[in-house]
Amino acid sequence: MNRKDLFSRALSLDSERLHFAAHSHHLWPDASFDGQLRAWVEANRFADRKWDLIFGEVIPEAQAQVARELNLPDPNTVVFAPSTHDLLLRIVSGIERKPVRILSTDGEFHSFRRQGERWEEAGEALITRVPLEPFETFGDRFVAAASGGGFDLIVVSQVFFRTGQVFDRIADLAALADPAGPWVVVDGYHGFMATPTDLSAVADRVFYLAGGYKYAMSGEGVCFLHAPDGYCPRPVITGWFAEFGDLSGPPGGVQYRADGGRFWGATFDVSPLYRFNAVRAMLDEAGLTTADVADHARGLMLRFQQAVGAGEAGGLAGAVLINPVGEGAERARFLAFRHERAPVWRQRLLDGGVVTDVRDDVIRFGFGLYQDEADVDRLVAVCGRVL
Repeated sequence: MNRKDLFSRALSLDSERLHFAAHSHHLWPDASFDGQLRAWVEANRFADRKWDLIFGEVIPEAQAQVARELNLPDPNTVVFAPSTHDLLLRIVSGIERKPVRILSTDGEFHSFRRQGERWEEAGEALITRVPLEPFETFGDRFVAAASGGGFDLIVVSQVFFRTGQVFDRIADLAALADPAGPWVVVDGYHGFMATPTDLSAVADRVFYLAGGYKYAMSGEGVCFLHAPDGYCPRPVITGWFAEFGDLSGPPGGVQYRADGGRFWGATFDVSPLYRFNAVRAMLDEAGLTTADVADHARGLMLRFQQAVGAGEAGGLAGAVLINPVGEGAERARFLAFRHERAPVWRQRLLDGGVVTDVRDDVIRFGFGLYQDEADVDRLVAVCGRVL
């Protein structure tokens, strides 16, 4: 199963390119183009009245789509922002204790990594980082550190961006969560719409951050937060959108919405939400679920993995495959190979018309709906020739 027909615009712009970076800047489906156009038309048709439409229809539709994807009991726990970094700042702003005591890992994405390092420099945070390696023991080591107490915030990825390894102990962290602290934040950017994710059992105790740049196929600017009720009721950093709706707060004080809307920012570009809604509608019309797409990608990954193992993909045979396709259903939508020549390989592949990406000494190959077995065979051939 490939659905190149759903990506005709993007693929036609560079018909010879092999884009194996679906885990990075995922190509946009044709439906997203239609969604972008709709955003423009409705903004100009309704002008000053457009926000009634956005908050009355566009945002609720997007909230419902996120809730359905994650099996959340209430769509109103979902709020949107241009980046997950914005939302992370709002969460941390609500922690009264300073410096904030944070438990995390040495494998988090740069939006947290860099901010955390700066907080430490400024004396605003004390961060304990649990090493990912050896990953076979990571889950036990991380949960043990969290169980030891003494943290205001626990931040961990569902799928680690560099290695593609999956953290499967979210329920254990949720059992430790408390409105008084610690709060648990799961970075789901490489999990959302990459692998089936059911948060119903932990939705009342964990925050979940993700966005549309990758597997949601919607581009930048459509990031979201699921915020459990009772946790961080009065974030310090919010915008004026947070004071519309069912409000609560001290008499004469700053009022907040009681649902996830307490994390709203201010005026923002809503066209990404239109793209997201259009892409989700496209998938529904095509009868495609995240599980379907993940199964398709899994088959392509296995084909590539076997070719590498057979020595058909040049120097990749000498690299360490960090996250091989195995028996587990939950996995990343990319294969990560560690080798000192990874940056050189990426450039050689790019010169050969193949788009991948590199994180330090790890080269990543991402798979999605717009690829088929013939594309994988072409990829193998290029690897065999240039690596």
